[in-house]
Amino acid sequence: MVVLEYRKTITLKDGRICILRNGTVEDGKAVLDNFILTHEQTDNLLSYPDESDITAEQEAQFLKSKSESACEIEILAEVEGVVAGLAGIDQVGSKYKIRHRADFGISVDQAYWGLGIGRALLEACIECAKKAGYEQMELSVVAENSRAIDMYEKAGFVEFGRNPRGFKSRMSGYQELVYMRLEL
Repeated sequence: MVVLEYRKTITLKDGRICILRNGTVEDGKAVLDNFILTHEQTDNLLSYPDESDITAEQEAQFLKSKSESACEIEILAEVEGVVAGLAGIDQVGSKYKIRHRADFGISVDQAYWGLGIGRALLEACIECAKKAGYEQMELSVVAENSRAIDMYEKAGFVEFGRNPRGFKSRMSGYQELVYMRLEL
């Protein structure tokens, strides 16, 4: 079995260097801290920080399982030793009829928005999904998140449906979800 591996160094729009790489066991605490932070910063993600009951050790084990997978990956963006963003692909399922599909998720620390990290993580996951043999990548995004939708459309994703009550926000009530897919 060949595992998915990714490593690339990019220069951000502000001139800083960003390393995109597989998350490892050693990144457990930093990744969990980033997860909690990014989920505090926006209402566009799936969960709230207080809904996470994962420990740093459990996060480390999650990263270990991803680093040993041939079809799933968790990529982190590291800037000056800090985890600035995370993205990954997960297999939708192992049954024949759906194993051609990968699910994509991403979060970037607000302090690093607008620097190109989101786009770089997206491109890294597309590359890894192709390498893993997926034929389609899928995501859902809050309809009001126009910056993300624009990024996904520029990468070739197309909308294939909407759920007007996809999320129930504590702050704004129901949020419409846009379902998008990219043929690989």
